[in-house]
Amino acid sequence: MNKTKQMQNLIHRFRDETGKQSYEMREVVEFAVKMGWPVPEPKDPMEQLANEFSKAAREETRIDDKTGRAHRANLAVKTWHGGKQLTLWSDIDDAPRPFAHKSFQQRREQMVGDAVQLTVDVEHWNARNKNEEQIEMPLDFGPDVQYRLNADDDAEAA
Repeated sequence: MNKTKQMQNLIHRFRDETGKQSYEMREVVEFAVKMGWPVPEPKDPMEQLANEFSKAAREETRIDDKTGRAHRANLAVKTWHGGKQLTLWSDIDDAPRPFAHKSFQQRREQMVGDAVQLTVDVEHWNARNKNEEQIEMPLDFGPDVQYRLNADDDAEAA
């Protein structure tokens, strides 16, 4: 049995033994460690620092001169080099078109993947709860995007 399956089994055991339907994953980790699950070695400090810098780059925004809207200042592209996955970064204002296009495509693919999984999850819940009002989850984001693009800043905060 692989590590992921073992973790999933421990999550099931935690729920069975505690009777909790909702839980914070830290509770599961504490339970697992008490059950003998090994605590991992700390990350390589340079890798940890690179992750912190990546988070900072991902969160950086600037205001567009013409629209007044905040946009991400940096673009990321996942790529493989020498059998290892790397994330390459570029400033959005300096990124060559192929880099920007690949970054936007990768982000869109993440959204599609999330939408597919959301659809499967909603369909499953609806099938298991036929006596409940069925949950509908429209995936046409166009109206939502247009609404938010045109909303006042005060309306977005509400």
